[in-house]
Amino acid sequence: MLRAHRGLALVTGATIVTATVAGLAFPPIVGRITDVVLDGGTATTIDLLALTLLGALLAQAVLSGWATVLVARLGEQALATLREEVVERALAVPLADVERAGTGDLVARVGDDVDAVSRAVREAIPQLVTAVLTICLSIVGLGLLDWRLALAGFAAVPVHVLAMRWYLRRAGPQYAADRIALGQRAHQLAETVSGARTVRAFRLGRLHAGLVRAASARALDTSLRTEWTSSRFFFWVNGAELVGTAAVLLAGFFLARAGVVTVGEAAAGALYFHGLFNPIGVVLTLIDTAQDAAASLRRLVGVTSLQSPEQPEHPLRLQDHSVALADVRFAYDGAREVLGGVDLDVAAGERVALVGPSGAGKSTIAKLVAGIHGPSAGAVRLGGATHDELGPAAGRAAVVLVTQEVHVFAGTVADDLRLARPDATDAELHAALAAVGAAGWVEHLPGGTATVVGEGGHPLTVTQAQQLALARVALAGAPIVVLDEATAEAGSAGARQLERAAEAATRGRTTLVVAHRLTQAAASDRVAVVDGGRIVEVGAHDRLAAGTGRYAALWRAWSAARPTDPPVNPPRPSGAARSA
Repeated sequence: MLRAHRGLALVTGATIVTATVAGLAFPPIVGRITDVVLDGGTATTIDLLALTLLGALLAQAVLSGWATVLVARLGEQALATLREEVVERALAVPLADVERAGTGDLVARVGDDVDAVSRAVREAIPQLVTAVLTICLSIVGLGLLDWRLALAGFAAVPVHVLAMRWYLRRAGPQYAADRIALGQRAHQLAETVSGARTVRAFRLGRLHAGLVRAASARALDTSLRTEWTSSRFFFWVNGAELVGTAAVLLAGFFLARAGVVTVGEAAAGALYFHGLFNPIGVVLTLIDTAQDAAASLRRLVGVTSLQSPEQPEHPLRLQDHSVALADVRFAYDGAREVLGGVDLDVAAGERVALVGPSGAGKSTIAKLVAGIHGPSAGAVRLGGATHDELGPAAGRAAVVLVTQEVHVFAGTVADDLRLARPDATDAELHAALAAVGAAGWVEHLPGGTATVVGEGGHPLTVTQAQQLALARVALAGAPIVVLDEATAEAGSAGARQLERAAEAATRGRTTLVVAHRLTQAAASDRVAVVDGGRIVEVGAHDRLAAGTGRYAALWRAWSAARPTDPPVNPPRPSGAARSA
């Protein structure tokens, strides 16, 4: 982290060293003043020594303050780079890896973990360098006064060593567990807040409150265990200081009485050792801080070291815009299979709707086609090539996914749309908005497409937010579009509006629709019924609805429940007929 800022790091280190040396002038000068007073020296000599002491203390104060500024500048520059690397890599790794860890965990890494490392860098670097230098130079000073004074100070070492060995065996794993528990709590909070509407709709508030309470209790429990270990450690550190001080005072007393050292030298020795209390405490405290920061840093480096999907040496190109699934099987992280042999062919330009009960595997098929997950067995091909054969860049350009999870990015409407195509002109933005029926309400915003939306900006309805997502689909120009219940979050009127917007945004493109309303299936070229991880029926809406299979039963139940809810668009001719 510091290698990219070598010059600033060297200046910072030199400033800290100089400030430390200036501070260590205190014990010998005080000892010399003591001897001058006892020997009946002149006031002029004492005044000169006092002025020298004052100058050293002022130099230490100024240099220490400047070192703090330099450390803050150095640390924040390095941490800013680290934070950017974490976010950049998180955006580059497969979405399945992010989903597996949870977005809350990722947010905790970029937020809490970076803050933990930041505090360590701002506070630990100057304190650690100063403390280590103070300890080393104080021991040298004790030795120069009399080697027996230095030897007496080592009486505290065995206590320190035993305390350190006990602590280090426990602190690392406890801090790692603490960080994991905090990440799990953040993930549970994020899941509960983002799904607040669903939680309220299904009256699951008490259940989710219990989940948050349990995650918070685990985080509290791990934090208390860590604090208890730290408290016991510092109890023994204080004991070591007591032992060492007593040893140096006794050695100084007997050496001074024997005439081996002067009273001033014995006083300087006691001051040197007393001056070790704070730096030794700082070093030991920083070990505690370092354990915490190291656990956080490992989590951050864990993200930056993730391997991005490899680009194939000779990436294939789309032969056409078809989608084909051949004997596709899939299981999440070694659990039971969600898909058990799916076969489906979608012709170029064809619109196919996936219908079926919740948990049947519809969204999993959508994610496999979009490339978020890879099949456990079988093959998913876009235009004759798998996602691995296309490579990440070509795969993203070939297929886009719109889900029911509505998100408006912070920024202007224009910024939000240009995420799909940064070089889009204003005219193209307006054309995309008009295509999905959003031009009217965007024009009535305070600043039109320059209106700030998202966090802290102009609030948008669920329907409006999803229209922006569909406008991005229109701008992106990907030949294959997957709509995973993209209208599910809107009410009935909003859903019909979004269905018209989705039809406009995907016109002429190969489209796979995970339908939560059968009007979407009726408006598609074909319908595929998914049940138990398999496709059990495929065909045109009219033929399936007139039959006696599962789709016919679904359609009759839907029609009975919503007799006045006609299809948004009449059934279209098949992709093959249209292309002919």
